[in-house]
Amino acid sequence: MDFLETEKVVKRYAGHLALDHVSIQVPERTIFGLLGPNGAGKTTLIRIINRITAPDEGKVWLDGRELRPEDVYQIGYMPEERGLYKKMKVGEEAIYLAQLKGLSYQEARKRLTGWFEKFDIMPWWNKKVEELSKGMQQKVQFVATIIHNPQLLIFDEPFSGFDPVNAELLKREILDMRDQGHTIIFSTHNMASVEEICDNIALIDKSRVVLSGNVQEVRNRYKTDNIVMTYRKQAEALKAVPDVFDILSVEDSKSGITSVRMHKHKDVSNSALLVSLADQVEIFSFTEEIPSMNEIFINTVAGINEVQS
Repeated sequence: MDFLETEKVVKRYAGHLALDHVSIQVPERTIFGLLGPNGAGKTTLIRIINRITAPDEGKVWLDGRELRPEDVYQIGYMPEERGLYKKMKVGEEAIYLAQLKGLSYQEARKRLTGWFEKFDIMPWWNKKVEELSKGMQQKVQFVATIIHNPQLLIFDEPFSGFDPVNAELLKREILDMRDQGHTIIFSTHNMASVEEICDNIALIDKSRVVLSGNVQEVRNRYKTDNIVMTYRKQAEALKAVPDVFDILSVEDSKSGITSVRMHKHKDVSNSALLVSLADQVEIFSFTEEIPSMNEIFINTVAGINEVQS
């Protein structure tokens, strides 16, 4: 079931078409990667989902009905441009932000205390925000984003500015929230993060959705049918294999191990190829080349730009 859907959303700004009939479907209880180069329209779409701005055309559906003003209380949004009041004390600001989302003072303090202790920022409760490091401020904003336990969470470049340890901490929390039943939109340029945590993606370029689907299905869609295999060097051995592949490159090592990169013929399964090869050589590894999301991102955007130029 799709928890969030945008239907042919259009947004124009002073002669600039920011979104051109953009439709996405975000399944319930999944992490949805919203990808695209700078200026593609991702932030505009997020602002429309958050009701910060309205579309010129199209609709947004939430949980099977058209998005309503009160639905903002069921959304948690962490923008890329962090926005904490520098002169306020950390605890006071966190409570204030939680109250804006409908929590009472008592409930806000109780929940915040738990999260602050979990993230090891409780000692900073009475410090001014400006005294915190960038990473610590981002932890505070992350907590403020999720404190009201919203159904839909939107994170725009959430790992930006985090060291690897804290980025891993945040990643685990995001995965846990998905497993607890939250639906999450994750906007990023970091394709490695997409492969690690996203279930589905939409790639926006030049105001349009140019690629979408399940992450693994998208990667399989762009695979090249190339195989990399290592085997014990045996002269002329591969020539005895049935004509089901073309050799692209061969590398021999001093240890007697050969690495071969091959392109299998159409309609030949990996299993059939592996059986044919195993009859002739001692195989150490057999790996299908599946492009990374980073390669797909670059090639898709580059291909569109080439067609339009």
